[in-house]
Amino acid sequence: MIEVDNLIKRYNGNTAVSGVSFTVERGEIVGLLGQNGAGKSTIMRILSCFLPATSGTVKVAGHDVFSQPDQVRGCIGYMPENNPLHRDMRVREYLKFRARLKGLGGSQTRRRVDTVMRQCGLIEVQRRLIGQLSKGFQQRVGLADALVHEPQLIILDEPTIGLDPNQIRSVRQLIKDLAERHTVLISSHILPEVEVTCNRVLILEKGRIVAADTPDQLQKRMAKGGQVVAEIAASARDLEDSWEAAADVEDYDVSPIDGNFYRCALTAREGVDLRPQVFELAKQHGWELRELTRSRHSLEDIFIAVTRRNAEEDNH
Repeated sequence: MIEVDNLIKRYNGNTAVSGVSFTVERGEIVGLLGQNGAGKSTIMRILSCFLPATSGTVKVAGHDVFSQPDQVRGCIGYMPENNPLHRDMRVREYLKFRARLKGLGGSQTRRRVDTVMRQCGLIEVQRRLIGQLSKGFQQRVGLADALVHEPQLIILDEPTIGLDPNQIRSVRQLIKDLAERHTVLISSHILPEVEVTCNRVLILEKGRIVAADTPDQLQKRMAKGGQVVAEIAASARDLEDSWEAAADVEDYDVSPIDGNFYRCALTAREGVDLRPQVFELAKQHGWELRELTRSRHSLEDIFIAVTRRNAEEDNH
């Protein structure tokens, strides 16, 4: 759906995007993750034909962004960060207006407006002025606008910014539902948002991609063997002797919690999941095991580690 090769964008001598290359397959939800100024919005504006690139090639659904902009615009539904809605228009009126602007005929406009209002939960407010709606409903109107012409690719720039937790949850579910029929590219600096919504992440730092993978693969790269936490009812001495003798346990910490239970934090040798071994050991010794979990790094941990590593490489 998206092919970007060696994309460069400079503003007045400053490089906003520096040699970025990536692809997005049909049906994926991909997150562009980075701090403000990392180049996320610039890439999205180039993809949507709003900005020209300095150099490089960009294709959307096989169409070249620079030589075939009209075909590209027909493939894209774009919701910018600050949604430029007509606040003095009613919801249905606005969506019909936008559908006609995007080339839909009369009967097709009515059908698509009804469909996107149902999709985005706007039926109950269809006759209200957009300016009187909450921020959450205004975001839904922006999303319905992006969807009304049935685009193949949906581009969402910071879609949940300024929303309360309930509104975020609602918009997040809408985005997940879109992936059944569309490809979705989301820009965000809200890490939990990307972690729960996207099936692949591109991390940007100073206009360059410094990591690109699924959240799970990024976890594995960070965690290596990972840490396992077990709560076991046994003597501290027995537990320490067991972890000392286990070849796959690189490091351990045993601390009392309540009653006869101890919390065992076990660091594994790279590539090893200790959980099956811990379970078998507890079964052999007749220990009571009430928790056995593998700790996960948050996407925030991964982001900090990747960008720090990139900064250190730049300094060297």
